[in-house]
Amino acid sequence: MSTAVAKMQEWQPQLGSVGTLSAVHGVDVSSEVAGQVRSLHFKSGQDVKAGEVLVQLNADADVAQLRALQAAAELAATTLKRDRAQLAVQGVSQAQVDADEADLKSKKAQVAQQEAVVAKKTIRAPFAGRVGITAVNPGQYLNPGDKIVTLQTIDPVYIDFYLPQRQIAQIRLGQQVKVKSDAFGAEPFHGRINAISPKIDPATRNVQVQATIANPKRLLLPGMFGNATIDVGSKQNRLTLPQTAITYNPYGSTVFLVKQGKNGPEAQQAFVTTGDTRGDQVAITGGLKEGQEVVTSGQLKLKTGTPIAVNNSVRPSDNPSPTPQEH
Repeated sequence: MSTAVAKMQEWQPQLGSVGTLSAVHGVDVSSEVAGQVRSLHFKSGQDVKAGEVLVQLNADADVAQLRALQAAAELAATTLKRDRAQLAVQGVSQAQVDADEADLKSKKAQVAQQEAVVAKKTIRAPFAGRVGITAVNPGQYLNPGDKIVTLQTIDPVYIDFYLPQRQIAQIRLGQQVKVKSDAFGAEPFHGRINAISPKIDPATRNVQVQATIANPKRLLLPGMFGNATIDVGSKQNRLTLPQTAITYNPYGSTVFLVKQGKNGPEAQQAFVTTGDTRGDQVAITGGLKEGQEVVTSGQLKLKTGTPIAVNNSVRPSDNPSPTPQEH
């Protein structure tokens, strides 16, 4: 069996939680009006700018109607100009000029309304971001609200996570946050807290926290989960052991100390109080002293007084920041 010596290590107190990543801006782009898709102006997965044309719907009939209304408005303007000249020589009444002015305003309003209809046939990106996989094809008929493609701004991204109410006093706006994702191993992504909910969830007594995370390589994607950690306070010295040394029981946590017996090393069970964990390690807050040797593997059948043979050629991992290994 293997053993390890309890040793003091400098630990940075941290708060941790699992959160969900979301886009700073994200939307399913859709059409406000019905129409047939004439052309697509993007490729799936492409980065687009705000206002860039994504889809053009067939607008031939709407454009023709717009031109007819523009012609009617021009005629109304000409009529008003002529009647004002006639009013100066009392050729027409003031009432006629008033009617002409009202008619021109009406015609201009109809033009503006039709221009809005035509503009809606050109679907543009509401903000800069990356489009997903298109859900439409040229020639397809769209109804109002039909999804065309998702658009996400992914640099930066948000992470939303929850912390117990007892930890509220330890967090503040602007505080640094590190996020790790199992997709990228030990590589950390850095950001800062940008929002803390003003309300505690009465069901869980947790508070929602949101942080903005820099994502220049655009590796993090909305919908992923990430492990968020926040450093709080100053570093502290903790007595540590590998987590494999601890046997957790309903009546308390125990370790097996290595003691020198009459015939060689033997096991002695001892109760300990455990604290925080970091990777493969656990902090011991009571029941153990620095330098004491404990069994870290093979203790399943041990009891106090059992002779032990120590073999430390292979030991359990004892790394506070382990890196996932691929096999």
